[in-house]
Amino acid sequence: MLGLNKKDFGLLTIVIILTVFAPFILNPFPEGSALAQFNAGYPDLMQRLVIFGIFAIGFNILFGLTGYLSFGHAAFLGAGSYAGIWMIKLLTLNIIPAIVASVIVAGLFSLLVGWISLRRSGIYFSILTLAFAQMSYSLAYSVLTPITGGETGLQPKVADPRIFDAPLAEGVTPRANFFGMFMNDSYELSVAGWVFTFNVGYYIAAIFLVIAFYISIRIFRSPFGLMLRAVKSNQQRLNYTGVQSKPYTLAAFVISGMYAGLAGGLLVAMDTQAGAERMFWTASGEVVLMTILGGSGTLIGPVLGAGFIKYFENIVSKINEGILQAWFSFMPEFLQEFFVAIFYPFIGKGWHLTLGLIFMLVVIFLPGGLMEGGQKISNLFKKKSKTDSGSGSAAPEAAE
Repeated sequence: MLGLNKKDFGLLTIVIILTVFAPFILNPFPEGSALAQFNAGYPDLMQRLVIFGIFAIGFNILFGLTGYLSFGHAAFLGAGSYAGIWMIKLLTLNIIPAIVASVIVAGLFSLLVGWISLRRSGIYFSILTLAFAQMSYSLAYSVLTPITGGETGLQPKVADPRIFDAPLAEGVTPRANFFGMFMNDSYELSVAGWVFTFNVGYYIAAIFLVIAFYISIRIFRSPFGLMLRAVKSNQQRLNYTGVQSKPYTLAAFVISGMYAGLAGGLLVAMDTQAGAERMFWTASGEVVLMTILGGSGTLIGPVLGAGFIKYFENIVSKINEGILQAWFSFMPEFLQEFFVAIFYPFIGKGWHLTLGLIFMLVVIFLPGGLMEGGQKISNLFKKKSKTDSGSGSAAPEAAE
């Protein structure tokens, strides 16, 4: 179905179900409880989980299939954001032209960067992409300020031309919309007495995630994907067979850049602003962490890695000393102070320390990322079920 085998269609179905019900799944604790701090089902975070999932899926097409490690993918994220914000300022507040322009501009930019960078491989390729990203950041931050807004970035204004929209009244804040539905609006749906709240921005981004995930499955299972795996396995041997690998790697690079541009356009659609910080090298490093943490070369792993990191960034970073004291308030005062002192460096502004330790443990014990951990747990249950069935069948034989 949809050109997918049974296993891949099942995986796509799981992704669809998870994206539809994620706002409810990620709000397991009642409001006001001590654990409500860990709820993550609010719109702003959900949108970022989905958007950076798209970013990681695209990066995985390059890194997971070809083995080419890019440290400059944030340049395409930023290029997509700037293209999107200019479409909102010049054409319309409807997000569709912004998203289309983001994908096209990021694709063209990645074609240029890839054509130059792919002349080298290994660490030299990584350094070249990093150099392009940092040059892009510097241009956006201080040189091309009339186009990028420099340090303050760009936002839509009432005075913007927006040739396809009616003029806005003075004092009205320009808001991105999808054919009249604003990105931050929520609607309630009542089904059999249950009331569900749907955020427009999240579900629009979720639709793009499902489409992006479906395309990635088709790429992974296609002859093109097989050639990319051959590049990763042994590019030199592939070249000896007479096959030119550069067109394949360049195509993968451009597709990956277009995914990044789509993520940048969706970021603009959700918060209608673009800044140079999206091109900084830390943003490129973040998508590398997402992909490796979730499982490089797997289909759903990068999505899980993106969700994991964005969860830590938005949830663990908000835990402060007062919340820790409330958690350990049932203990004697000296024990309370002891545990607060132990855990405090790992929360709030120190959430990077926690993430770093988790990343180290994953790389050391689960080189395949979270997906490898899930497979090991699944294999344990399979072995247990086989053992149970084996002991059950042996009992009658013994009785005979």
